[in-house]
Amino acid sequence: MAATPETTPESNATGDAAQQTPQVSNRIITQYVRDMSFENILAQKGIKGDAVPEIQVQVNVDARKRGAENQYEVLTKLNITSKTKESGEPLFILELEYAGVFQIAGVPDDQMHPFLLIECPRLTFPYIRQIVANMTREGGFQALNLEQIDFVALYRAQLAARVEAQKKEAENKPVN
Repeated sequence: MAATPETTPESNATGDAAQQTPQVSNRIITQYVRDMSFENILAQKGIKGDAVPEIQVQVNVDARKRGAENQYEVLTKLNITSKTKESGEPLFILELEYAGVFQIAGVPDDQMHPFLLIECPRLTFPYIRQIVANMTREGGFQALNLEQIDFVALYRAQLAARVEAQKKEAENKPVN
């Protein structure tokens, strides 16, 4: 008779858990600037006096599945405006669309949407920050070093806006 290894309930439980929990992998295949525009309004119009800038940054994130298996494109869009604090005259406008293509495996379907819109932009953000700093410096301004973006809060705000839009749509829908 062949000897079989003994299994205890503890070893069986950890073995089952290891088999049930898939290994998550997230690999950046490529990343690139999809679109970029920098307008130096200060140089075009000229502003008298010492202009103290006020910076406003708007961020939007979007994702889509690509043709290849487990590949997704995640797009981070930034719209940065700088105006003078005193008069509100624009100094510069920077628009950037930065894409990353990711190979993702092991993420459950119900968790894929938040994973794409939170974890993937976190990985590309350092590159976005560097591009923004370089563009503002090369555009004749002090290099703008973006603060860390809370992609979890951004995701929650996008979800709340979507729910609110659905409520308004339901309220405006005619009753038959």
